[in-house]
Amino acid sequence: MFQRALLLPAACTACLVALLASVTPPAAAAEAASLNDLVRIEVLDGGPTKRGTYLAALRLTLSDGWKTYWRAPGEAGIPPSFDWKGSRNLGDVEITWPAPEVFEANGLRTIGYTHQLVLPVEVTPAKPDQPVRLKGTMEFGLCSDVCIPGALDFDHQIDAKAGRNPAIAAALAARPYSAREAGVQAATCRLSPGSDGLKVEARITMPSAGGTEIAVIESGAPGIWATETETHRQGDTLIASSELMSDSGGAFALNRSTLRITVLGAKHSVDIRGCDAG
Repeated sequence: MFQRALLLPAACTACLVALLASVTPPAAAAEAASLNDLVRIEVLDGGPTKRGTYLAALRLTLSDGWKTYWRAPGEAGIPPSFDWKGSRNLGDVEITWPAPEVFEANGLRTIGYTHQLVLPVEVTPAKPDQPVRLKGTMEFGLCSDVCIPGALDFDHQIDAKAGRNPAIAAALAARPYSAREAGVQAATCRLSPGSDGLKVEARITMPSAGGTEIAVIESGAPGIWATETETHRQGDTLIASSELMSDSGGAFALNRSTLRITVLGAKHSVDIRGCDAG
């Protein structure tokens, strides 16, 4: 069943406020806030796996001209968040993110999806012999000429006998390559004090992912976020620099093994988990 979006103006983050100030006239914002048919959600069934889990997916269908954001949305986006309260017999949920697009507008870089987002979800039941119900809320940002923070409710009983779903299979195939699949030979990270946190310089020895490569660095730790990454290449080595900061503004420790570096290229994307000291 499709569910309509509930607009949540109070959920705006500082980055979204800055974006709204630069692109949204007050009258247009008021008009956009009255719309309730910009996006819809449904839960897709993909059937059981050999591991005793179930494949499913959250599918967002966007109106023409609108986009939503990736888990690391860039300078002015809102990362999606998920609340699974209300679900039954839900032991664990693992999300696979398809490779996103990069958008440049008004001097800002954002990362996300247009038209449709199929987000594969691997569901582990708490009790294998009992049915699973997925119920919860997805919060997100939705942008066109204006930007709207919103939420979508979903409620779906997993079909334990469902077969292969082509939409889920396509989304899984669209995930970034692993470091091994992409031929990454080495990944090192040099840490040094920054003005407000820790500077990170990642040096990745790998074949080109095609075109102008953009690297995204994620801390992998709650409450620690990264500034926009500067990326350039020196021969076989891709160099990505960013600064990590804490929400609290205080000092923090960082484990290199939790760092996640995604390289977005014209031919493919690459997901690199962890890096060595460099």
